[in-house]
Amino acid sequence: MIRPDRKTVAEWEASLPETSRRNLRSAAREIIAAKEKGGSVVVVTGSGPNIHEGVTTLIAEMMHHGVIDGVLTSSAVVAHEMAGTLDRVKRVFAPGYPELEITPELLPRGGVFEITMLSSEQREVLQSEMDSHWELYDRIAELPGDVIIKAAGNMAWPVGLRTEALAREAEKIARERDLPLERVVGCGADPRTMIGAGALLDVPVVVSIPQLIGGGAVGLAIGDAISTTQRARMVASVLAKADVIVESAIALSQEIHDGPFEVYTGHGIWSGWEHEFFYSLEGKKLVRIDLDPNLERAWLQEREQSQVQEAVDRGLPKTKLTGIPFRMEMSGFARLEGSLPVTADIGVAWPVLAMALEEGLGLELDFVSSPQETPEGKQMREWITDTLQPVDRKKMYEQAANQQPEVQTPAH
Repeated sequence: MIRPDRKTVAEWEASLPETSRRNLRSAAREIIAAKEKGGSVVVVTGSGPNIHEGVTTLIAEMMHHGVIDGVLTSSAVVAHEMAGTLDRVKRVFAPGYPELEITPELLPRGGVFEITMLSSEQREVLQSEMDSHWELYDRIAELPGDVIIKAAGNMAWPVGLRTEALAREAEKIARERDLPLERVVGCGADPRTMIGAGALLDVPVVVSIPQLIGGGAVGLAIGDAISTTQRARMVASVLAKADVIVESAIALSQEIHDGPFEVYTGHGIWSGWEHEFFYSLEGKKLVRIDLDPNLERAWLQEREQSQVQEAVDRGLPKTKLTGIPFRMEMSGFARLEGSLPVTADIGVAWPVLAMALEEGLGLELDFVSSPQETPEGKQMREWITDTLQPVDRKKMYEQAANQQPEVQTPAH
């Protein structure tokens, strides 16, 4: 089991502002109430911090325990999970070693080139798929350089390049079977990733449209595999079934939770008008874990003075009326009666939430995340790096052949 003890999590919770603690506990109660009545909980994650803080791994664990019933995420997260979530890389200053013959124009800022530190078993598998540049890999492995843990499958050879090539292979399968690429690669992914858990448990894990292009060719393959309209309907179908939606460190979420088929905020009015697919956020609980205090300010102003709704009703600029640097998602979020802001670091908020859900639902999670800067977080990151594996290409091909196209049914 990889998890902090309850006393430590209680100390993390005590470090949060009182309002954040109260709202986080309210969020836990809403999720518990939804699950006790057989309801659905959906999580919408951003990339970056959700990977590094172990949140995506915790979400996968909760999927296995039946707590989370759907995930909307980014193509960058899919790319990282395809590569094993976190990996250990060695970085060298390539211009200092001209004998490596690495084209300077292809190097990122700082001239750094990275290789993934592979086990002998991993190398054997990857060398059977990629038959060139291993001499370069071995030469770099002997050079002095920093070894760090970072989001997997990004810029390090060979795993980064392999991930992008594998996504293009998966795209062909996705097109043939009318499946989102996330489900295809999930068939070969580690079950402790969200995409792997989703494919194993038949739980939707879908990239939203605002989060589509990331992870290099992975995002392009995800976008090319199915149409934009089909993806929008999949996203809407996931949200339509949700009783509670938890948004975790994510930007541009308004275009996710009230996209082109949602009628309560008005954006999907004409889809419903034409008797096509639509759904409503009315009555749903929308929790947002976010470090930006302006979201909570907008939420409070709406509760106390209805300023956001007044700006909408009068067609006025929300920034001038509220005095807040307004982000797009603040409008829909603040106006929803069931919304709840949690101003907190997700590295702290998620283990606090997980412990509360364990207690309320009678669960025992084998994995609970920890803030990455803590001793527990460092141990967690080492475990993820050493334990979670990249997509098994052979398994992906075998399991994807058994997948059925996802049929989307209208919410109304």
